[in-house]
Amino acid sequence: MTCTLRISLAIAALAFSVAVRAEDYPTRAIRIFVPAAPGGVTDIAARVIGQKLSEAWGQQVIIENRPGAGGSIGVSVAAKAAPDGYVLLMTTNGEMTINPLVYPKLQYQPLQDFAPIVMATMTPLMWVANSESPIKNVTDLIATAKSRPGALSWASPGTGSTNHLTGEWFAAEAGIKLVHVPYKGGAPAAAAIAGGEVPIGLVAISSAQPYLKSGRMRVLALTTAKRAAIAPDWPTVAEAGVKNFDASIWVGLFAPAAVPREVILKVNREVNRALQSSDLKMRFASFGAEPLGGTPEQLMTRMKEDSAIFARVVQQAKIKLD
Repeated sequence: MTCTLRISLAIAALAFSVAVRAEDYPTRAIRIFVPAAPGGVTDIAARVIGQKLSEAWGQQVIIENRPGAGGSIGVSVAAKAAPDGYVLLMTTNGEMTINPLVYPKLQYQPLQDFAPIVMATMTPLMWVANSESPIKNVTDLIATAKSRPGALSWASPGTGSTNHLTGEWFAAEAGIKLVHVPYKGGAPAAAAIAGGEVPIGLVAISSAQPYLKSGRMRVLALTTAKRAAIAPDWPTVAEAGVKNFDASIWVGLFAPAAVPREVILKVNREVNRALQSSDLKMRFASFGAEPLGGTPEQLMTRMKEDSAIFARVVQQAKIKLD
């Protein structure tokens, strides 16, 4: 047998073994790493989708929360996992598109270390104001900021967060200067706005909901390109004249980079099927998220688009974290 023939047979055998593994996958429990504490959007998405996968495949799906360092700890652990499809990662655009821009010593590179599987959910961000504030909409926000450059403060869940970079991007596009006031999470930021510590802020729907219901906060506009299905009367910033603006917190499912393509596609198909279920849609809607789905290529494209946009924002605003 020639050397060339042996190599060809070895390659064919490897391809066959991969195909068999993908066809049989999964044969044991799957772990989904979540680089955030229990109870948040990412954690809930992992748990409800994990339950659907478990029901479909008859295998246990275990959720492992690994919070810390802006999500970097959990993502780094997942990046080093064996590429066999039995360790997956559910994470947000914060960890996959922003952290590489603001953390100089990051232990992972999203585009090199991970294979995208599917975008799970999208949660709109919203500009909100204290109910006593004279700012009624985004037009008022822009006019107030222009009349008092550098005097209007706004709250976010923290420096380097998706909210922070979205706010900086908005200010640049609107031609205004705002004063950023970071808090330690979405709930504290929303409480500060509702309590009048700061007049406006940029928070997720889930953080704003209690104060919207109590009347202590009003919605100015969403940062997404389209209005939200759960509240179609809320306008977008694009409608106020800030064109081509589209920002949100999205959650995506990933695998270590070398996981076989056949496994990636099998997980993608099952998650897309799960995202169509009415009970899952209702669960997401309860905290302001919308199911997305799509192809691995669409998730990769969104990662690259967000990275390009936020790279400009980080450079202009000179944002860096230790």
